[in-house]
Amino acid sequence: MDTIRMDGRRLDQLRPLKMTDGYLMHPAGSVLIETGNTKVICTACVEEKTAPHLKGSGRGWVTAEYAMLPGSTANRKMRDGVKGKVDGRSTEIQRLIGRSLRSVVDLDRLGERSIYIDCDVIQADGGTRTASITGAFVAMVQAMKKMKEQGLIEEVPVTGFLSAVSVGKVADQLMLDLCYEEDSRAQVDMNVIMTDDGRFVELQGTGEEAPFSAEELAGLIALAKKGCEELCLAQKEIIGQL
Repeated sequence: MDTIRMDGRRLDQLRPLKMTDGYLMHPAGSVLIETGNTKVICTACVEEKTAPHLKGSGRGWVTAEYAMLPGSTANRKMRDGVKGKVDGRSTEIQRLIGRSLRSVVDLDRLGERSIYIDCDVIQADGGTRTASITGAFVAMVQAMKKMKEQGLIEEVPVTGFLSAVSVGKVADQLMLDLCYEEDSRAQVDMNVIMTDDGRFVELQGTGEEAPFSAEELAGLIALAKKGCEELCLAQKEIIGQL
């Protein structure tokens, strides 16, 4: 594909990706994920109790919280705690992260315990929710590996790898992994969450300016599949095989 993008990338090229494992000392799992200029700290903490609605069932739970920190954007973003409530966008994203991670976890094998995922955006330049999912998966698995070492679980209760990426149509071109400037001009904007065997967990797509065709949808999905395959390879370099 031709190089036409503002940062010199090909249309089908991910932004530079870096994941720093064990970024924080206290959580059971932690990763700093950097996709271009977007940076998210993802942590996983374990508690020896399951969600209230699963008490006595033998099943565990995975849940997530997401926040954009005050210095993450050009204009300071007020903390949710100061406002007294989580804003609607953050609520939507943290629910997306939680259900995406649960889709690849065998909650029965986790036992009656919970894994709390926190995704804190320290710098935002597009794709914060997809970076959060990709990084959170690594942090979660690292926490599970620690649980196995401690004898809390027999095996890591994950059914496959999970990653997420944005795709879109900008200036009539289909593009992979949009930065903020591209996303703000997108005619079509889509987030795709996939497993490493090519199955979909969630598709979030919107025609921002006009409807889009089935052919364009197929092209966007093909781009997302390519991106997620590359993201999974990066995850496997940290985690190894499950």
